[in-house]
Amino acid sequence: MNTGDFDLKSYLSAKRALIDRALDRWLPAATGFSAPVKEAMRYSVGAGGKRIRPILILAGGQAVRANEHHLLPAACAMECLHTYSLIHDDLPAMDNDDLRRGKPTCHRIFGEALAILAGDALLTLAFELMTRPELTSGIHPERINRAVFVLAKAAGENGMVGGQAADILNEGKTVEPQVLNYIHYHKTAALLGASVEIGAILGGGHEEDIIRLRRYGQTLGLAFQIKDDILDIEGDQEIIGKPIGSDERQKKVTYPSVFGIETAKAKALELLREAISLLDPFDHEAEPLRAIARYVIDRKR
Repeated sequence: MNTGDFDLKSYLSAKRALIDRALDRWLPAATGFSAPVKEAMRYSVGAGGKRIRPILILAGGQAVRANEHHLLPAACAMECLHTYSLIHDDLPAMDNDDLRRGKPTCHRIFGEALAILAGDALLTLAFELMTRPELTSGIHPERINRAVFVLAKAAGENGMVGGQAADILNEGKTVEPQVLNYIHYHKTAALLGASVEIGAILGGGHEEDIIRLRRYGQTLGLAFQIKDDILDIEGDQEIIGKPIGSDERQKKVTYPSVFGIETAKAKALELLREAISLLDPFDHEAEPLRAIARYVIDRKR
């Protein structure tokens, strides 16, 4: 996973370790009367994963020469929010999945009620980490306020939740391309775009840089979702860590189901080129973002 002179594998490994240490520090200890829900939170966050969204916050900040230490709470917040969405997506009322990241899903271990509550707690913890005074004292309050707004909008009914709702409501239906694009953009791209944007905002980037980085993240997010759709058809369950073919079984609306697998692959490559071109005004500090874009298309899980 070496892109030119940039060693992406080492970069991702180092940033993932940094984020995991911070998550372990800031997630609540599984003690007290609510210990089981805290254990469920830790179980789900600790199940692993690529940590792409929090890493994009760090990389977006790096592109505008931010202090990485100031971005860590927001990076952990993003992972908490992402994990909450996975817990809820896996529930019987939603995708009814038994495996996530190669391990039994949260509700299979802790039951549906505690899984729902663990997701709720991770969602609220995300906003706590974004605004906890002792963690954000080095950042101007206006930047924090804007970053929280971006996160909330990308996660709610105008973002991830709206996309998930449209996805569920259109299962088994023949849809127009604009409906598919709405689902992909809101379900995945909005939060990935927000990740890069939040890094640039908290890092003090200029407005034109923030806009470019947001567009990069959104374009990358569409490519990411299309690649996920492709992996659900052609991937290896042992590598991915979840069952293959679940989209077809659940009659999900996907890019391959609407346009075919080869068109889906071509579209992913087109989006990759577009995402990288948006980084043209940035110097070597944006190299992690360029390499991550290539990784999103080349990944096996």
